[in-house]
Amino acid sequence: MNHGSETPDLSAASSELINDTLARATLPALLESAERITLAGHGRLVGYSRKVFIPLTKLCRNVCHYCGFAESPGSVQAVYLGIEDALEIARRGAAHGCKEALFTLGDKPELRHPVARQALDRMGYATTVDYLAAVARRVFEETGLLPHLNPGVMSAAEIAALRPVGVSMGLMLETLSDDLSQPGSAHHGSPDKQPALRLASIDSAGLLSVPFTTGLLIGIGETRAERIEALLAIRELHRRHGHIQEVIIQNFRAKPGTLMAQSSEPPLEEQLWTIAVARLLLGSEMTLQAPPNLRPGALPELLRAGVNDWGGISPLTPDHVNPEAPWPHIDSLRRETERAGRELVERLAIAPRFAQDCERWVDSALRAAVRRNCDATGLARTDAWQAGGGIAVPAEAALWFSARVAGAAAPTSTAHLLQRAERGDALSEAEIVSLFAARGDELVAVFTAADGLRREVCGDAVTYVVNRNINYTNICTHKCGFCAFCKGRGSEDLRGPAYRLDVDQIAGLTLEAHAAGATEVCLQGGIHPAYTGQSYLEIVAAVKAAVPGMHIHAFSPLEISHGARTLGLSLRDYLRRLMQAGLSSLPGTAAEILDDEVRALICPDKIDTAQWFDVMRTAHGLGLRSTATIMFGHVEHPRHWARHLLQLRALQQETGGFSEFVALPFVHMEAPMYRRGLTRRGPSLREAVLMHAIARLVLHPWIGNIQTSWVKLGADGAGLCLRAGANDLGGTLMNESITRAAGGIHGEALGPEQIEAVIASVGRPARRRTTLYGQVEAQTPSAQARAERPPPGAGAQGSLAARAFESLLK
Repeated sequence: MNHGSETPDLSAASSELINDTLARATLPALLESAERITLAGHGRLVGYSRKVFIPLTKLCRNVCHYCGFAESPGSVQAVYLGIEDALEIARRGAAHGCKEALFTLGDKPELRHPVARQALDRMGYATTVDYLAAVARRVFEETGLLPHLNPGVMSAAEIAALRPVGVSMGLMLETLSDDLSQPGSAHHGSPDKQPALRLASIDSAGLLSVPFTTGLLIGIGETRAERIEALLAIRELHRRHGHIQEVIIQNFRAKPGTLMAQSSEPPLEEQLWTIAVARLLLGSEMTLQAPPNLRPGALPELLRAGVNDWGGISPLTPDHVNPEAPWPHIDSLRRETERAGRELVERLAIAPRFAQDCERWVDSALRAAVRRNCDATGLARTDAWQAGGGIAVPAEAALWFSARVAGAAAPTSTAHLLQRAERGDALSEAEIVSLFAARGDELVAVFTAADGLRREVCGDAVTYVVNRNINYTNICTHKCGFCAFCKGRGSEDLRGPAYRLDVDQIAGLTLEAHAAGATEVCLQGGIHPAYTGQSYLEIVAAVKAAVPGMHIHAFSPLEISHGARTLGLSLRDYLRRLMQAGLSSLPGTAAEILDDEVRALICPDKIDTAQWFDVMRTAHGLGLRSTATIMFGHVEHPRHWARHLLQLRALQQETGGFSEFVALPFVHMEAPMYRRGLTRRGPSLREAVLMHAIARLVLHPWIGNIQTSWVKLGADGAGLCLRAGANDLGGTLMNESITRAAGGIHGEALGPEQIEAVIASVGRPARRRTTLYGQVEAQTPSAQARAERPPPGAGAQGSLAARAFESLLK
């Protein structure tokens, strides 16, 4: 066999086909196929976990002939690591940015060593596993590190007891060879190394929905056929439960002072063969790991063989299992990974696909911590930035806009997607999801393509509108889990009192906005229990009566749907009445994520996706333009972002009614769902900027304006988005209150001079616009003075409003 493409993915193959295929395949062919399958499943990303290593005890009842970890009772300083000592290691790890506490210990030493039994009795614990549970709980509660537990063979009851204190567990299968337990072999005298016992533990972990790490130790006397049988056993357990989060292919290292100190270590080619076979057998989605400290200088070869993860790397503690092999420095590991054409990414102690499904795989005591530490893909959140938080943009964000290596470019597959998007071709859901995974040079390429497309479509001017937000009530009958603005059932503890503006107050605010030069008022609020469709008609009439020329940008599809239903009107008839009253355009809010899988979690009593689109389709059909929005960074994942964008694109192709797309990062601080531990901490900065760039690419050529929100992102964050495809900075707002209620601190207003300063900071000219992107001509001082004077009759806005209501009633 000469070409890797001729070697099939053996993840569903029979034993006969496996043996036949592997017998005929050369190592180069296996490696080529394994790399192709790996890239299909994981792309260029290679994971690692930033951890501390906590050796709870080095006593063990097994006497594995290769082990340099276990010690005799006479050589240990303490039988068990004390809780305070473990906490000190964990605290130091947290200070170094670690997120994982890896607990490694010998198997049940109290069953072999009296000193272990006596130490447990003194401390008040029945077993080593009981003590592990207590220490892991303290480490998590006091440092926030997520525990990964490796206590050896475990019963189902022990796994169940540990599940509330560990986000994942592990047990190396090592081998299925019973011969290795015979006298003179590697596992002789080690009762816990019986393959049946280890398989039973792994099976129990699956039954109890525990994300689990396992793997092989090669070169200890097993045959290739026995490795294949072990991999097939792991495959069967994973098919049964879906719980194997990673498989380690670890090479034996001869250690001084052990019975196998003079044994030959397996050559690199043998490990590469095993990794490649593991990839072929376990498929593209499985994570394969090889410890990088055990093969220094060979990392590119390991990656080509099928590895997509380096395991836990500690910036602080040694590898206590392999003390002779120091961890590579994380920066060095990153450089080596990049030289191999891959991108190093940090993960948690729980693998991404399990972190994305916390309800199933994580105990309730740990779910909030997992969610708050991961991004939308389940990888580790590595920046301190948060939407609305006022935290400075990290300096490394500058790398997003210049290739780190001269001449660096995106891989061919990504470049092809970007070229198609620039042509206006529709991308598939999977292709859009792959763009959201962009990092490193791929990220640079996405931002560069989006900004180039922005320049081609919109030019260099950055637009903004002078407007005022009027949130007429914060009382709402709905219970959206993301909303910290509206008050109602279950939200009495949210900041600020409940209020409802009357029509005279709304008219007064409109007059103030006009005097300040606003050309638009944006009207939105809660669904007040006393409101009907008539309430919204009266609000529009009050604005129109106060300032007849004001553009009224008002009412999300939720308010429109509510208003039509309460008056017994069709959407079309109700929208016509609003237009007659003075409604000019619609905000595209209440969209959140336009996927009912997500809406069922965050706003189950709100309009669904189809209803949102029904309102927009009807409005566009009547000639009403609207914005389109997305509110992201809470419980959804990139596949939901892709579906959202594709549906907006489809409606725009049909109606042409969207004037702009607005990306709204979730501000989490005061949101009810976040406070209950049910959401992430909003999007990462990378995700927030990517949303603007990918929206530019995916919605091209149908939606030409991409708006970034200074309220959510701050001036610096918005500036990044203006360099990644956005062309609009939104409005001055004057009375922004929804983001403030959620805990945002970027202010309630940004005047024209401040907005233009943000635009100038990215080297672009500013242009004031109307709501629908018309040009606002520069005003002479006399014209400005006239604009600031109240219109005729403004002093009697109450009577004007009353006459308008009377005409509507007629």
